[in-house]
Amino acid sequence: MIPLRALPPTRRRMPPRPMPFLFLILLLLLPAARAQDLAQPSAGASPSPSAVAPAAIHVIHDLPYLPGATPRQRLDLYLPGQPGPARPLVAYIHGGAWRSGSKDPCPASRLVPLGYAVASIEYRFSQDAPFPAQIQDCKAAIRWLRAHSGEYGIDSHRIGVWGASAGGHLVALLGVTGHPGDFDTGPNLDQSSAVQCVVDFFGPTDFLHYGDVPAEELDSPGNAIVQLLGGPLSTHQAQARAASPVYYVTGGAAPFLILQGDHDPLVPLQQSQEFNAGLQKAGVESTLRVIPGAGHGGTGFGTPEIRKLIADFLARHLKPQE
Repeated sequence: MIPLRALPPTRRRMPPRPMPFLFLILLLLLPAARAQDLAQPSAGASPSPSAVAPAAIHVIHDLPYLPGATPRQRLDLYLPGQPGPARPLVAYIHGGAWRSGSKDPCPASRLVPLGYAVASIEYRFSQDAPFPAQIQDCKAAIRWLRAHSGEYGIDSHRIGVWGASAGGHLVALLGVTGHPGDFDTGPNLDQSSAVQCVVDFFGPTDFLHYGDVPAEELDSPGNAIVQLLGGPLSTHQAQARAASPVYYVTGGAAPFLILQGDHDPLVPLQQSQEFNAGLQKAGVESTLRVIPGAGHGGTGFGTPEIRKLIADFLARHLKPQE
């Protein structure tokens, strides 16, 4: 989870290996959330628009989206079990403080019975390469998916993204940097990395103005933001600005649906509020749903009302209008 509030030394670090989802659900329910990691959200933090019918989904694991890809530069595809017309795609980007997490399991795979193809994307961690490696990888994955859309029955003109926490930060960047050359490096540069809509779960959006987090905390070597930027915030202001989606907002940004709890102990609610306001000021369709009593994930993000909100938003922007 993103390190925000200072905690006693005995509670400042979490195991580097991915945590089982049951354990993570319990962790997110604890009143004293750990502030040194932005962990992948619990299963309850991700809506379940429909029950999955496993036999109806064909899964292809570990597709490299770059030549000579590292183990982190791969994606999984979740496709309908039977062939049919090209389907819109939702690409899911996991959280984990930009230094942990996994593409498997993928909460968004439950969208397949609703008429979508789904990709779950991994990217390089900050301990392997600082920003902008993470967004460069995500954009390379989107371009690869477009380049191979015919092979996998994907509608290349209808690609949405969904991410939580650190993944929410990356999908927010995807939504506001759709112009050619915005973090685009590597192969398939003839393909666009622009996306048609964004579902952002409590993603950080402005590292230069990070709520009321003390400046010394944002200079701590163990802080996930410091590790993402490659150094203390006080000496990496340019990197912090470059990594902040709020500074890329224009009228050409993708439509956004932003969800965050009003008791999030890890990402200040101010991040979503000011980002949403900036999008609306630029004339971009953006909706912020603040979930009362919810923290950094949890069951409040999986209610029938929230599931419907997300399903309706994706259908409106990714499915052909009848």
